[in-house]
Formats: sequence, C-alpha cells, structure tokens
Amino acid sequence: MRLQAGQRFAAGEKTAVIAKNLRVSVRSVERWRRAWREGGMEALRSAGPANNPTVTDEQFAVLEEELGKGPSAYGFDDDRWTLARVQTVTRRRLRMSRPVTTVWRLLEVPPVCGRC
Repeated sequence: MRLQAGQRFAAGEKTAVIAKNLRVSVRSVERWRRAWREGGMEALRSAGPANNPTVTDEQFAVLEEELGKGPSAYGFDDDRWTLARVQTVTRRRLRMSRPVTTVWRLLEVPPVCGRC
C-alpha cells in the first residue's frame, strides 16, 4: 500500500485523494510522503514487524533445555506445560516478552482438533 502511495506521490497526487483511495488516514499518508521525500521508494518498503524480534537457534536451544527441566523447576504446581507457562520461561530465561499466540507458533503446536 505504501509503495502504491509512493507512485502516486511521484505523479503529484494530493494527500487527501491518496488517503481516500487507499482507505487509510491522511496522517498515515503524510507520514509516508515524508519518508518518501527523505528516502525515496526504498524508504516505503516494509522492514517487517518492529516489535516481534525472532528467536535465534541458540535461544531456541536454551528454551528447549529449560523446558526439559519440567514445570516444577519453575515453581509450577503440576507437570503440565501450558502456553502461558512457556511464555513465563521465555520471559525469565531469554528476557523476551512474547504474546501467547507467538509462543504457540514458536513451538509449532499441532491443532488439537482432528478435523483442523
């Protein structure tokens, strides 16, 4: 979408028209236009999510080792790993805060439902 806006900037279109056509706020288009003026089309390319740094292979190995110790090593009452508990271990050991949905993807947990 930002690249489309960049093409329109180059064509001289007005900010309000671009915002309406792309169904975004005028403020967003103004921000994109500023980036475009300062860095061209390259400045409009996405660099990916800013708040979701990846877990390295080394960090994943540490997490595997920690999970191998079992939940009781972290003071949990029973021997069940839940996503919330894995999230806690990730925060404590790797010093990384991840939403439960990211923990789910990190562990590549298969669907519970046989039809899914």
